[in-house]
Amino acid sequence: MKKILCLALLFLTILASAQDKKENQKAKIVEASCGQCQFGMTGHGCDLAVRIDGKSYFVDGSSIDSHGDAHAKDGFCSAIRKASVQGKVVNNRFKATAFTLLPKEKKKS
Repeated sequence: MKKILCLALLFLTILASAQDKKENQKAKIVEASCGQCQFGMTGHGCDLAVRIDGKSYFVDGSSIDSHGDAHAKDGFCSAIRKASVQGKVVNNRFKATAFTLLPKEKKKS
């Protein structure tokens, strides 16, 4: 009986340690805007996009309307904003696991 119990405990320990470990992704500061209006990307309508290292990607995991009126004076179709993002590029699209729009930078006078 002790052998079975020890074997079961060993099996559960191995099973628990075999779980996939999620990588802690660091947040990255990127430019965010409307892909069509500001970044010159091809698409239909207005879609959220980010520019990472000079290359633009449409975003999955967040939408252009999730961050206010895109057609407002400071909206994504009128301005390029900074955002803190987490995720990765998959099939030429940015798969966001986190997307936080940063406050607008105040102009220095």
